[in-house]
Amino acid sequence: MNVGFIGLGLMGRPMALHLEKAGHTLHLWARRPESLAPFASVNAKTYATPALVAANADVVITMVADAPDVEKVCLGADGLAAGGKPGLIVVDMSTINPNAARSIGLRLGEKGIAFVDAPVSGGEMGAINAALTIMVGGTQEAFDKVKPLFEKMGKSVTLIGGSGAGQVAKACNQILTGVGVMAVAEAFNFATQSGVDAAKVREALLGGFAYSKVLENHGQRMLDRNFKPGFKAWMHQKDLRIVMEEAHRMGLMLPSAAATAQVFNAIVGSGMGEDDSITALQLLEKISSRQE
Repeated sequence: MNVGFIGLGLMGRPMALHLEKAGHTLHLWARRPESLAPFASVNAKTYATPALVAANADVVITMVADAPDVEKVCLGADGLAAGGKPGLIVVDMSTINPNAARSIGLRLGEKGIAFVDAPVSGGEMGAINAALTIMVGGTQEAFDKVKPLFEKMGKSVTLIGGSGAGQVAKACNQILTGVGVMAVAEAFNFATQSGVDAAKVREALLGGFAYSKVLENHGQRMLDRNFKPGFKAWMHQKDLRIVMEEAHRMGLMLPSAAATAQVFNAIVGSGMGEDDSITALQLLEKISSRQE
């Protein structure tokens, strides 16, 4: 299959390479030429605009930062809609506002282009290991056509519902992971400030009802002081902003998510936005005046 891919960053690059390894021909566009360098020796073609990518692909996948980026790539002057033919499927694997996904899908649909929102969870390592969790919104017909591509990038692929439903599921994921990271960071900081070994606390908690993937994986990274980004703090801030915007629109009370969103605002405001989201622990340590 001819697969377009736009957004060759921390996660997009390994995702695209998995598709090429599976035998698909890649059609690529990137804002930065250096993003294309890893594809010089594989079955990939590069183009000057997203429109040209769309003209040569059966499916185009986007993996960019936020809704304005998705909208520009899809609907801008040289966007996918300008070059795509009826029958093209655009799959956005970014994390954006559910209403933005629905709006972009409607406008692409007017041109005969199907739109699927398919945000992911699993971070950089999930992308590298083709172990992502993929949450999908769109029609059953479009899902069935692109599911084989998803299966080359992820281990869990679920059609949640219609357009925008994938983004709703991702917002739920970010509530749980964001609050989870904060809970682990608070527990570890509490243990350390109490003069107790946080590693021993984690070991004990992993055997009880407090167990979670966040405690297992992110907790170990906190203990290792490994704040290298697998998922940058500013991205979690952005995702929680989406959550709170939707909560405001619907008049919903999300107290834990709101508090966590404020913490990520502080992380980014403290200059740690490029670090992993687990740098929440470092923020708590600074506030506690016991920074290592």
